[in-house]
Amino acid sequence: MSESPAAPALPVTFRPTRTRAVLLTAGVAIFVVITAIAFLLPTLSPGERTSFVFTGALLCGVLVLLSRPKVVADESGVTVVNIATSRRLAWPEIVQVNLRPGDPWVFLNLSDGTSLPALGIQPGIAKQQAIGDARALRALVDARTTGRSEPGLD
Repeated sequence: MSESPAAPALPVTFRPTRTRAVLLTAGVAIFVVITAIAFLLPTLSPGERTSFVFTGALLCGVLVLLSRPKVVADESGVTVVNIATSRRLAWPEIVQVNLRPGDPWVFLNLSDGTSLPALGIQPGIAKQQAIGDARALRALVDARTTGRSEPGLD
């Protein structure tokens, strides 16, 4: 790893913006297409049309839920918002920020010995952005906890 970057100004939100844009665009497109089909097919009953619209809304809702992950850092700690859960961490609870080659997202090693996935920083579509975000989060953790040096960010 190269030199440690300067910690960004707080508050800062990390999220996979390209992935989010793709998911939200696809969700809206799916809803519009399925709803249009429901109203363009003349042989459908009102109940069938309703089920088409409901299915489109359900698929859109799933994609909106998948676009939810983010990591928000502020003066008092970090909030990790994953697909169905949200967890607030104080700075001292975070021991290490890991994004190793092949990892689907950042993992936060915690002081209680557990590891918390942070889906808000994921190298899927934008690998360099994810690496930069992981380094920035690591710099924030290092700046707000006792001085320590740890491997694990490639």
